[in-house]
Amino acid sequence: MKFSQAQLGRVFVIRLEDGEIVHECIERFASEHGISHAALTMHGGADQGSMLVTGPREGRGPPPIAPQTTVLDNVHEVVGTGSLFPDAKGTPILHVHLACGRGEKTITGCIRTGVKTWHVLEVILIELLGSTARRLPDPATGFELLVP
Repeated sequence: MKFSQAQLGRVFVIRLEDGEIVHECIERFASEHGISHAALTMHGGADQGSMLVTGPREGRGPPPIAPQTTVLDNVHEVVGTGSLFPDAKGTPILHVHLACGRGEKTITGCIRTGVKTWHVLEVILIELLGSTARRLPDPATGFELLVP
């Protein structure tokens, strides 16, 4: 385990609107408001056609690790949580996992391939101050891993 400490900063209440792509909006918002480190929760709706990364295609196979993706076949109710940390260039990068439900079926995955808002998605974003954490390339996995 690796860790670091941070303090709470500003808290933002955000509403994404119909058709907006979640990770693009949140990363743009962060850049515009000088937020480099944050934690967040979200809930609302994801539109049909949104794509989630639902695991590695080959399980524990060797890198490069190809993602398995799932496309939402209809509108889904969603709840998610995640974090925002800068990459090696200082660009804030969002990492969020959503549970997307419709009827008795739930699909859970990472939103990095593009989840589109269905009418409304509410986000509570909590800025983290005093953190030096970054998402840096990891040669062993090919991922940009959080280095606290």
